Amino acid sequence: MRGLVLGAACGLLAACNQDAWRGRVRVLTPHEQYAASLRAAGLDSTALGREWLAAGDSALGAPIPLPLPAREVGYFTRAEARAVAYELRLGPGRRLDLAFDQVEGLDTRVFIDLFRLTTDTAAARVHQASARRDSTGRWVLQEEVEDSTTFLLRVQPELLREGRYELVVRAEPILAFPVAGHGNRAVQSFWGMARDGGRRRHEGIDIFAPRGTPVVASVDGMIRSTRPNELGGKVVWLSDPGRGQSLYYAHLDSVAVLEGEGVRRGDTLGFVGNTGNARTTRPHLHFGIYRRGSGAMDPWPWVRLPVSDAAVVAADTARLGAVLASGSPAPTLRRWAANGADTVRTLAVGTPVQVVGAQGSWYRVQLATGEVGYVTPRALGRMVAAGHPRDALLAVAPLAADARATPTP
Repeated sequence: MRGLVLGAACGLLAACNQDAWRGRVRVLTPHEQYAASLRAAGLDSTALGREWLAAGDSALGAPIPLPLPAREVGYFTRAEARAVAYELRLGPGRRLDLAFDQVEGLDTRVFIDLFRLTTDTAAARVHQASARRDSTGRWVLQEEVEDSTTFLLRVQPELLREGRYELVVRAEPILAFPVAGHGNRAVQSFWGMARDGGRRRHEGIDIFAPRGTPVVASVDGMIRSTRPNELGGKVVWLSDPGRGQSLYYAHLDSVAVLEGEGVRRGDTLGFVGNTGNARTTRPHLHFGIYRRGSGAMDPWPWVRLPVSDAAVVAADTARLGAVLASGSPAPTLRRWAANGADTVRTLAVGTPVQVVGAQGSWYRVQLATGEVGYVTPRALGRMVAAGHPRDALLAVAPLAADARATPTP
């Protein structure tokens, strides 16, 4: 008994240590609380309850790559407990923005959880955040990324709920673009470029704009200094205390703030010029970021605006939930919605699949084996069954030996 108590205490201590790096006490997520309530009600002994509990872990074990930005319309059925997980990669200085709308049905709780993958074998994935409902009823989630990070995003409704949803996920810059009315094309000199004949490297980006263009605060913060210097001329240092860094605005024509003044994101700090060692160049803003303890860092990912939005769903969403037969020639099931995506397998003609999602001009489908992937709408033919989706898939799958899904060599 003593050994059991000690072992339990050590296990508890290890669990706490895994979360210590996040700087807060471990609290059950809404998904975990719901799972605990199923067990407390004895529903884990029912087929549907066991299926729901297993579906969350199974989805995380087989995530679908999701290049950003992305928009997907999906479908869940009350007849079967399902979950879907996506793998997302974000670079430094980006913010993950998620919006989940219940288009039809699903007027209930949906558990949307973000996990961060780690190199720790004892905790390969760590819960990072859960979506919450905003005032409009939409589920939303935002998460900032300071280093290159791989996330898993899991979506799972509570039991016995059915309906369609739209999921939109984007990668946005954490900081506001620092020159009003301008964007990516105005940046014409980047981090690391040679300066002074190669004696030093550029510690920022140069954003070209007409003299007098407003320069704006990229974050809420406090003006740390407005003292000019030889290289930067008229400058502003804006403290970003929440991230332990300072933003540097240089070569200003004039300064519009005072040292010690608090500012809000978008407030005017000064105006584009060419003071300091930029006297012989066209007016521009030199913008830099300096992180406490690590010095200068590349500001470009932190302000780079997205060059495209999530594609509109062009596939016919009326087919969501239908069980269809794969057509001829034998279609390719891909890991994500793109022609160049990895192949999951080649589907033999007549293989039954259920349409469970639509992204761009692709369908996300599920096989009787539980495998999931993407096919083009033209790869699917007639409806082959109705009723319980899983029963329908299993009923039509054995009709012919050549109708089974065959792996690609």
